[in-house]
Order: sequence, then C-alpha cells, then structure tokens
Amino acid sequence: MTPSPLPVILLAAGASTRMRGRDKLMEDIGGQPLLRHQARLAQSIGPVTVALPPAPHPRYTAISGLDVTALPVPGAAEGMGASLRRAFAALPRGTAAAMVMLADMPELEASDLATLAASVDLNSDTLIWRAATEDGTPGHPIIFAAALFDQLRQLSGDDGGRAVVRGAASRMQLVPLSGQRARLDLDTPEDWAAWREQQR
Repeated sequence: MTPSPLPVILLAAGASTRMRGRDKLMEDIGGQPLLRHQARLAQSIGPVTVALPPAPHPRYTAISGLDVTALPVPGAAEGMGASLRRAFAALPRGTAAAMVMLADMPELEASDLATLAASVDLNSDTLIWRAATEDGTPGHPIIFAAALFDQLRQLSGDDGGRAVVRGAASRMQLVPLSGQRARLDLDTPEDWAAWREQQR
C-alpha cells in the first residue's frame, strides 16, 4: 500500500563547491533552472519541501510561484545531515513515509518517481525503498518509513543518512530504474559539459 500523497523532501541546500563559482542547481534544463525542474518533478508524487540555504539566495527565485514549501536550513554548511534533520522535523505529524530526492539528478523522470513510490508497502517489514540502476547499484531517490524518522531527525554532519540506511539494510528493497538515472549527478563544469554534449 503506497501512502498517498507521499511527501517529497528535495535536498537543495548544498554549496555546489565543485562548480568553481557556478551553481549547478541554477543550470538551465529545458529553459528552466534545474532546481525548478526537479521541484516540478517531485510535485508529481506529493507535497514538496525544498531544503535551501538561508535566504537571500538565488535558489529561492528558481522555485517562486510553485506550490512547494521552501525550508531554510540555517546550518546548511554543516552538510546534508542538517537538511535531513530539519526537513524530517518539519513533516506533518502522522506522515507514514517520505521520499528524499537529490536536486542535482537531471535525468530522473516522473515515471521513475512513480515506480519507486508504487513499490512502497507499509504492511511489509520493509523500512526503506531505494532506487537503483538497472544493474542493481543503489542510488536515489530513497523512501523512508516513519519508523526511521526519529533517527533522521537526529542526524549531524555530512553523513547524509548513510548510517540510517546501513542500519536498516536488512529491511531495504532496491527498486531498479532504467539505465543509470538513479546514480547520475553532475557536480563539476566538466560533468555538465559532457552531459550537454550527449544530449545533442
């Protein structure tokens, strides 16, 4: 049984340090910033919370006009743990499960998110449903059941929830997506240039 709607936490508070002055989440994808593209994608699944650096920041303009919740993360420089801690603390009481989605994965499609969401069975022993590449390599997005929320609300540093995932590894289901979309993120100007060349 898939929870409906399924809240989505979109992680977009990172500093893009490897982009050498550019912001990867503001890169153009089909005429809009990548962050806006990803937020609209996430809306296909459920209500979206976007973890962002403290305002003012250009990323706020990228999601202006969208029916999403902008969530400033005061400790964003601490790492992904700060974003997850704050975002899971902000979820409505009674939330049964939530999807965590990275904002820098431009090849994800709405059908990928739907496939992952459809795999959720809250009546099973599974606590994590994790997207994987077609050959089974774990990737993103990841859906966490409510039983793990307390651990996620206590994260610190740049662990990014890896310890929580490791701790629940025996109760995790991998959900293969087409190709390498579950692993493709673009962190450097060279990554972007190579990817854009492939899109031609």
